[in-house]
Amino acid sequence: MPAHDPPVPAADTGAREQSARPARQALSDSVYEDVKAMVMDHEIAPGARVGIEAVSRALGVSPTPVREALARLESDGLVVKRSLSGYRATELLTRQGVEELFEMRLLLEPRAAALAACHADENELDTIESTLENMQAHPGPAGPYSSYRDFAAMDQCFHDAVAEAAHRPLLADAVERLHSHLHIFRLSSVQDAGDPTLDEHERVVRAILRRRPERAAAAMAEHLTRSLDRQLTRFVEE
Repeated sequence: MPAHDPPVPAADTGAREQSARPARQALSDSVYEDVKAMVMDHEIAPGARVGIEAVSRALGVSPTPVREALARLESDGLVVKRSLSGYRATELLTRQGVEELFEMRLLLEPRAAALAACHADENELDTIESTLENMQAHPGPAGPYSSYRDFAAMDQCFHDAVAEAAHRPLLADAVERLHSHLHIFRLSSVQDAGDPTLDEHERVVRAILRRRPERAAAAMAEHLTRSLDRQLTRFVEE
């Protein structure tokens, strides 16, 4: 009779599956960042169809993690899925779209900063302050996406942390959703290394730490207004 391999104990099978999960997650995260960089740097042009097979060949991976990455990017607002035509990179915001986006941010985020100055607990204050310190120690937003993605992520974390500290869940959720739209515009406009974002953030933080709601709201409004002015220069240049 032919020899048979002994059965694999269930415990060993479970251990192998558990050890494989981190590797699969690492691959999924890596492919997500690679595809995101392709969209952010216009290797996949705004409005262009995203070919799953072509992307998987370019990255040297199977189509499965690419599909997973595109699903995540759809939730980020960077690609859209259309019936019969698959995924396409999101079109860039128009000038009007940018103005409307910042109009909404100016309605929400100064109020969030004021409430944070009133209600933030010590842990939330520490989070806001440490996020600013991390940004100060990190290279500014210049160059391709891969060189500034951490700065951009920390910038979003800063604004989200302020909104969370307001202790208004619906407000925090609205602020977070608006930031996903902001990334669409960042596809076409990367600020130079002299961007004054950090100084503006610092004024917001000082007001929140000193429990000055009116000053926190004014500092956030000033930051967003100046940020809008910087973003709109691209349309003048074009």
